[in-house]
Amino acid sequence: MTLHDEQRQTLTGTDGLPVLTYIQGTRDGYPWADLAEVVGPDPVPSILTRMSGWAVSGSVELGDQLIRHGASIMRHAHSMHRDLISDTPPPEWSNVSLPDGLHFAPCARQAHHLFPAWRAAFSPEHPDHYDGSDEQALDTQLTPLLAGQVLGSVMSCSTLAVDETDRVIAGVIVTNRDGLPWIATVFRQPGPCYAGLGAALLRRMLADAAASGLTEIELVVSDANPARHLYEKLGFQLTSTSLTVLVP
Repeated sequence: MTLHDEQRQTLTGTDGLPVLTYIQGTRDGYPWADLAEVVGPDPVPSILTRMSGWAVSGSVELGDQLIRHGASIMRHAHSMHRDLISDTPPPEWSNVSLPDGLHFAPCARQAHHLFPAWRAAFSPEHPDHYDGSDEQALDTQLTPLLAGQVLGSVMSCSTLAVDETDRVIAGVIVTNRDGLPWIATVFRQPGPCYAGLGAALLRRMLADAAASGLTEIELVVSDANPARHLYEKLGFQLTSTSLTVLVP
């Protein structure tokens, strides 16, 4: 049995035969069929009939088929994996330094303390920008994430960068997604003075994760997000590509 198998739901066709399996959740307020896998004949008619108003995350092929039937793209993304045993983070990553005036801090703070830097990191030009108001972004995006309601509980290898006034400037949040360490978000205040800060926090986090006994870590990055190249430099490897679409 593989990860998530015991949690998978099944969508059947008109003949009662399975056509799609998925993990049910919520995404941006919509019911969500995550990790959707085609297991039978063409699932598109059943998805259109029985999953109207759902977000569906699956293969590019499935997403393209749904788009041809009126679905809209929510996210085109790549899953990436890093082995922490065969590719152990270099020892110097444990001692990575931050720009003057900044220091590391554990991620043990309420969402509103992280929110200004997190919100600023995902500007309207960013592929992962949330279009709702600041209040909606805090209440429906960041707060549930930190409370463990979206991708599992926050893990101790998560780390923040704070300034002399204890203001959060950047962060890497890692969650326990059904037993798999998962990088849920990486963010920093924009501006040239903070360039490279995300990479520094990721190196420190990976070193801490390996030192604590974690054997692997995963993430998903949007296709248009240039951070994908940084993840590749830090040893992450592409495992799959998916489309998340909103069914009409």
